[in-house]
This record gives sequence, structure tokens and C-alpha cells, in this order.
Amino acid sequence: MRKNPSVLVVEDSEPLALLYQEYLKDESITLSIVDSGKAAMDSIAKNPPDLLLLDLMLPDMKGQEILSWIVKEGFPTSTIVVTGHGSVDVAVDVMRIGAEDFLEKPVSADRLKTSIRNQLERSRLKYLVEDFESSFERQEYHGFIGSCLPMQGIYRIIDAAAPSKATVFITGESGTGKEVCAEAIHKQGNRAEKEFVAINCGAIPKDLMESEIFGHVKGAFTGAISDRMGAASLADGGTLFLDEIGEMDIDLQTKLLRFVQTGTFKKVGGSKTEEVDIRFICATNRDPLQAVADGLFREDLYYRLHVVPIHLPPLRERGDDIIAIANRFLHEFAREENKKFESFSPEVEIIFRRYSWPGNIRQLQNVIRNILVLHDGVNITFEHLPPPLNTSINKEDIYQLVPKETSTPLPSNTDISASEEDSTLIIPLSTVERETITRAINICEGNIPKAAALLDVSPSTIYRKKQSWESGGH
Repeated sequence: MRKNPSVLVVEDSEPLALLYQEYLKDESITLSIVDSGKAAMDSIAKNPPDLLLLDLMLPDMKGQEILSWIVKEGFPTSTIVVTGHGSVDVAVDVMRIGAEDFLEKPVSADRLKTSIRNQLERSRLKYLVEDFESSFERQEYHGFIGSCLPMQGIYRIIDAAAPSKATVFITGESGTGKEVCAEAIHKQGNRAEKEFVAINCGAIPKDLMESEIFGHVKGAFTGAISDRMGAASLADGGTLFLDEIGEMDIDLQTKLLRFVQTGTFKKVGGSKTEEVDIRFICATNRDPLQAVADGLFREDLYYRLHVVPIHLPPLRERGDDIIAIANRFLHEFAREENKKFESFSPEVEIIFRRYSWPGNIRQLQNVIRNILVLHDGVNITFEHLPPPLNTSINKEDIYQLVPKETSTPLPSNTDISASEEDSTLIIPLSTVERETITRAINICEGNIPKAAALLDVSPSTIYRKKQSWESGGH
């Protein structure tokens, strides 16, 4: 649903239409008004509103005809019927056809605003659940691994943006997969068969950066012994990815702005203007607006590049995706290193979920590689973890969090003990978990994404657990 939901009022009485407009002037909606059934249908067909406020007695048709047409055509529009000819039978009739609410004239300002707010909120929550469920099976996407709600949103943005030539501006902490995101946009779009050229603006000396992007002619500077094509020429017809663009020298930003605006450039030391067709994608781990405020990034360049923003979440906010990504690295590196490792112990999974991962996916990748190179075994346990993973969480807390039937013994130096009497008082973690999740869902009136947010887990976690419980699992 849009930030300011659209509401279409269908009312043939001009005084009433103006009254509704006055009632709703302070609401965060985009309001439109038409005075006939035909005008309403034309407007809906052209751009379906989020909510329709529908009078039943119109000069050219009955409101029920419009309501039936909306339902038949499958428009994503909710309807509130407002009529001066109200009765229980009429209310039942329009609700049976597909109306979400029924108001009888005259309608007070508070009643109208409350009904609209409630319906828009119900539509928003329905959209969240349906949108999530529709993409629930998308566990991987062009190099990404993960099904958490934030990543599903990113997959949808890429789907929508990829066919366009609009510049994409990717932000996120180091190691969150910004280049993977850029490649996904390239692969999903209509330039997939052309070149994807990536330049790290923070890894190339600023004296050489202009040549890297635009190329140079022979003799342009000391060491330029021949003509050289730059990334701009290599990416013609394809995609140019400028990683860590916040590190680019401010003077070169001026030339880049001109290049982005015109699609033309000159090689260093050259006089010939060359023209290319390029899709620009850029990324930074800085706050770009702060860089603008600090004078490190040109404001006009920022707004030229910041057309479609994508923010990649840090690994610590991705819930069960952490384990999915870790398992992918585990099996990949086990094959490469010819090791027998197959899985992680419950203790290790708890540590992985609770660790802050300041280096994000890149750090997780290095941790798994470290374990595979230095150790042998089938199951990765606490003993295999390198610093700081093996000190990131109190060992007693780990033991308490793991169900007895699945836990594996920690190293002998962990000094963990429990009396027979204490152990009988411990409720199985699966029982506590199920009760907690069920209570959260009930409090949220069945809204699983909202319950997941309150529990600080991914909605996919709750969906999977509910499926397991309903199929007889624990």
C-alpha cells in the first residue's frame, strides 16, 4: 500500500462531497471525488484506489453495480458504502457483494474518519500478510540467500527496478552484499547479456580513478604507454557499478555528474567525445546525506544518483537467514576443503543468531572458512568456534537455551552444572516457545507479521513453526 493511500469518493451531491472533503482534509490520504457511476468506473479502471467511498443512488446507475464490477474484475480496492437509503437488508446485500463497511447518512466526521482509518489499516495488514505469503517460497534470489521479510522486500524492489534504466543507490554496512545486489539488478534486467563492470572507488588511488572510469590515450601521463579503454567503454550497453562511491574525490564527482547526465565523456588526455549507453548502480557504506552535509559528496550528484534507493539490512537483523547462509557456506567449503562437516550444533546456532556480526556476511563467511580449514569432524560445536564467537555469549545462558534432547556437551572447562531437583522444574523449550508465539499471535489478533515484530523474529520463523505444529511436529 502507498504511503498516502488513495481514497475515491463517489457522491452525486456536491454539498455532501464538499462536506466529506472538509472532514478528511487533515487525513494522510490522497482524496479524489467523482459524481457518477461511469466516472467512478473510468477512474478505478485507470488507477484503482486503495479505498472507495460509494453512494448507492447515483444518477446513471446503482452503486451495487459498481461494487459487483469491482469484485468481478478483481481490483485491489476496498469499499465503504454510504447511503441515505439504509436498511438492514441493504446492508446485508452490499456486504454480501463485497463491501467492507456500511454507513448510513448523515455521517458524522468522527464516524467517517474512524471507518476510513480502520479499513485502510485492515487493508494494509492484509497486504503485508498476502504479500509475504506470495513470496514465502523465495528462499534464494540471484546470489542472495534468505527468506526474511526485509529481504523479500528487496527482492521485490529489484524485480520492479531491474527493467528500468533508473539509477539505483544501494546503502548498507560493509559486508551486507551490496555488489551481490548490484549484480542481481543487472541479471534481472534486460541488460543481462551485456557487461557488468564493477569499480571500487575506495580501492583505487584518486590519481588513477579518472583513467579507470574513462580510460586514457597514449602519453596522457607518465606510464600511459598506449591507449586504454575505461570502465565506461567496457560497460557500454550494460551496467556500471560504482562501489563505495562516497570515497570518490570531490573533483572527479563533477566529471561523473556530467557523465551520468549526458552519457558522454572524454578519455584522460583525449579530445574526442564518446557516447555510451550505461545503467548506473552505486553503493556506499556511509550515510550519503551526512557525506553531503560534510562536504564530501556533491549534493547534485547525490540527487542525480539517488533515484531508486535500496538499503540492505545488517546480518544481525535477518533472523533465520543467518543459519541458512551459514549452512550454504558450510557445505560449499566442506566440498572445497574435502572435509566431512555437515551441520551445526544447537549451541552454535544460538551463538550465530545472537552474535552482532559487525562484519556481516563477509565475517560469517570467514568464520566458517576458518573452522573448516583448522578442524575436522561432522558437527560444528562450541569447541570449533574462533574468537570472538566463543566468548560472545555466556556459556550458562547457551546451555539454558538449548532443549535437553538436542543439546551437545560443552567443553569440560565450561563449569556448568544443574541439580536433579532443578532439572525437573525446567519446562521444555519447545513448549515455552509455542506458548509464547501463540500468545503473541492472539494479542495481535492473528496478525503474524506484527507478532513476529514484537517477538523480534522473522515472520517466516512463525509460519514454519505453525506448519510444523499443525502437521503434528513440536
